[in-house]
Amino acid sequence: MLAPQDFSRARKRLLQMHFDSGVGHIGGNLSALDAMLVVFHEFLKGNDQFILSKGHSAGALYTALWSTGRLSDADLTTFHRDDTLLAGHPPAQGIAGIPFATGSLGHGLSLAAGTALAFKLKDETARVFCLTSDGEWQEGSTWEALIFACHHRLDNLFVLVDHNNLQGFGSTAAVASMSPLWERLQGFDAHVQVIDGHDPDALRAALAAGEPRLNIIVLKTIKGHGVEFMENRMEWHYLPLAASQFEQAIHEIDVP
Repeated sequence: MLAPQDFSRARKRLLQMHFDSGVGHIGGNLSALDAMLVVFHEFLKGNDQFILSKGHSAGALYTALWSTGRLSDADLTTFHRDDTLLAGHPPAQGIAGIPFATGSLGHGLSLAAGTALAFKLKDETARVFCLTSDGEWQEGSTWEALIFACHHRLDNLFVLVDHNNLQGFGSTAAVASMSPLWERLQGFDAHVQVIDGHDPDALRAALAAGEPRLNIIVLKTIKGHGVEFMENRMEWHYLPLAASQFEQAIHEIDVP
């Protein structure tokens, strides 16, 4: 089981990777990282698949793969560089543990639902974990995938929603409000749970409490989690870190 220091170590490595490459999208990576770490370390088994629908949080995905030993420190130094496999969105091929290129928001859940149904048709017991953003629930294709998954009672599909309330042009409430999203989701034939997305024990309990139908876990998260000057700030959807900000962020993560 992951310890608190494992989460801090991963946050620092993610920040280092983004700082070295001069790349933004840090806020949404930090809101999603905790959940990814728990899934990768404690729930992915055998042929299980993880699909990152919110592909602009690829940095968190690469960090999770690094934390499990599937990527090396040397691999992470190529993030966002020329000729890298570690692009700004997950690549279509070349990295074990990444089954699809994603990041055109609204497509990931369809890919996950199709994969989950394929496992059932092949009588395989493998599961699929799909992490979406809250903003991409404004996409019609996401709702079509939800209808499909409920219709086929895909109990081997676990949908995690990184509900940090912010997207590229402002708050989700201001751009296209469906608040609270989980009340809309509860209208479907799915098992919907709402938890603190930065509480590993809550996520462990929610994943263990799956029902024989589609399982959706809404993660109440904080954009920029763990770095005070980033938290709940829309601009950290885009901004890279200056040297002084990087030092401050690392210091904040080091403080218990």
